[in-house]
Amino acid sequence: MKVAIIMGSDSDWPVLEPAVNQLAEFGIETEILVASAHRTPDKVHKFVAGAKERGVKVIIAAAGAAAHLPGVIASFTTLPVIGIPVNATPLGGMDALLSIVQMPAGIPVATMAINGAKNAALFAAQILAVHDDELANRLTAHRQTMAEEVEKKDARLAEKIAAKNS
Repeated sequence: MKVAIIMGSDSDWPVLEPAVNQLAEFGIETEILVASAHRTPDKVHKFVAGAKERGVKVIIAAAGAAAHLPGVIASFTTLPVIGIPVNATPLGGMDALLSIVQMPAGIPVATMAINGAKNAALFAAQILAVHDDELANRLTAHRQTMAEEVEKKDARLAEKIAAKNS
């Protein structure tokens, strides 16, 4: 199982690194590429056209501003594409969000929150887990760990409040 992660600029790396780390925690291999829908469209097309043959099952694409990269990628493949709008302009990423979420009928892109790379990784893992029970179990365990962390935070806060009120 492999997830491709494509960003429009290397300046997007700090946004995408949490996705790579999250996928690694689940044992999911990644391919990482910097390519521009506008400046290197042939590179994007070649990478996406060969993705299935390289074992890629899901593509995560991040872009800011006009954010055409996820949609261009989706036009070249039937693999699931997850778009991450990047906060890269004075509009705070809203321009990218609207660009990615407003895909024309027939070329879907699942769209995450602005800078929502961790959720993109989790969503990619969920897609892969449809046919992988072991991965599904790791996702369930991850959610249980998150729930336990919330319970610990609740207990700590309750202790602080009780100590303050006593």
